Amino acid sequence: MKEIRFHGRGGQGTVLASVILVKAFTKEKRYSSAIPYFGFERRGAPVTAFLRFDDHPIREKTQIYSPDCVVVMDPALKRSPEIYQGVKEGAIAIFCTRKPMEELNLPPTIG
Repeated sequence: MKEIRFHGRGGQGTVLASVILVKAFTKEKRYSSAIPYFGFERRGAPVTAFLRFDDHPIREKTQIYSPDCVVVMDPALKRSPEIYQGVKEGAIAIFCTRKPMEELNLPPTIG
């Protein structure tokens, strides 16, 4: 099973992105599930969404603590420590930005 954790802000489409990927995996005849995580915050507040996909049924419905991939919708969040918590060795990090990788100043665990 592969796990993806999305980080963004309310209104950026973070939860929608995870749902769209679930639909894409379903069309590819794979099992997947998306779990949004947010409180009563309004637009602009931090939002996290979780996505799992596999070739076998997925029963786990919890948050993702050790993702294989992290997607950061808001480049301003790149300094937030919770984004990098539990990230597996060799994980993929995707940042929605126009800056080249060298200019992102990522922690050594990601770069």
